[in-house]
Amino acid sequence: MTAPARGSTVRAEVLIDTLDSGGAEFLLADFAAVAAGAGIELSVTSLKPLTPPVPAAERLRRVGLEPGAVPVTSMVSPREVARVRRHLARRRPDIVHTHLTTADFLGGVASRSLSIPCVTTIHADWFDPGTANRGRQWLTARARRHCATTVVAVSESARNAYLIAGSDSPAHVVVVRNGILDRARPGVGAGLRRELGLGDDEFVLTALSKLRPEKNFEAAIDAVALLRSQHPRTRLVIVGDGPHEAAVRAHAARLGDAVVMTGHRDDTMAVLDASDVLVHPSHFDALPTTLLEAMAASVPVVATGVGGMLEIIEPGVSGILFGPPPTGRALADAVELLLEDPGLRSRLASAGRARYEREFEAAAWARRLRAVYDEALSRGADQPPG
Repeated sequence: MTAPARGSTVRAEVLIDTLDSGGAEFLLADFAAVAAGAGIELSVTSLKPLTPPVPAAERLRRVGLEPGAVPVTSMVSPREVARVRRHLARRRPDIVHTHLTTADFLGGVASRSLSIPCVTTIHADWFDPGTANRGRQWLTARARRHCATTVVAVSESARNAYLIAGSDSPAHVVVVRNGILDRARPGVGAGLRRELGLGDDEFVLTALSKLRPEKNFEAAIDAVALLRSQHPRTRLVIVGDGPHEAAVRAHAARLGDAVVMTGHRDDTMAVLDASDVLVHPSHFDALPTTLLEAMAASVPVVATGVGGMLEIIEPGVSGILFGPPPTGRALADAVELLLEDPGLRSRLASAGRARYEREFEAAAWARRLRAVYDEALSRGADQPPG
């Protein structure tokens, strides 16, 4: 297979486990919107059926890309490897880019068998050592190491965690931080406040993410309980759904309407325009998209000082970092600085917006990935990884 010349269009086939809601899944629409500007002709395929509702698939359609599906039922199956291989053989892209565990394994093995260069992205900076996941993680790490031309980590934190786990060699893993489109919607927040029953004079904290245990939204609820003793007009909006939703709702029940849980919403930037502060008390996170969205929306951020948050936020300049550990008390103390100082809120919001424009804009992200593609293509699929 002849690699395209540098500067010409590269046909990239993205394989991903699912197009349901999630950070890795939602980012694909932003990448698709700017890929052509970086000389990338993009196609996206899910390894789960596109049976509605499929939120990330809808986002792709809104930017003009119709995703496909090659449904698989098992990660470790020669039949499923053959199914993915047939799909790639029909498409015959210049390069394959895989995301998440099943796609990394099946896509990596299938790409290698077809001598198509493969790039895979690591989206996490914590790897579950539990017995239930150990076999899948071991197999996927071997597929990345022996089949992927390049492994991309979304942050230094993710790269370091992956290397510390012994999953790969340093020369094989590079860092490319994600970017997002500028979808800021200044002025729409007032209407959304009315829709959610929030007063114009209330101080609104927003927590926005897939509801999983590590996101630690219980700490945000505890912080609001503490803040309301001195600042009774403080409210918390939690946006998202997920496996931990019932537990978060139960924890919030004692605060009544001080906590508003909206479930999944696709108007993230409108929600942020209705917010005074974004809070993100996660125990760990590789590069949370919600922080980038808040910075693009000129909303100050308060987040745990761990993982990829340290690579997004300049403490005291473009946001406030607290902890670890991310307790309700520590979060409340950090938020209170902003509650009592509108000037500080304004300075952090402006600096956050400037940092987004410098570091995390989608078109620049696409150009960085195109450089990774070019390097992978120059090496070829059959050259052993570093």
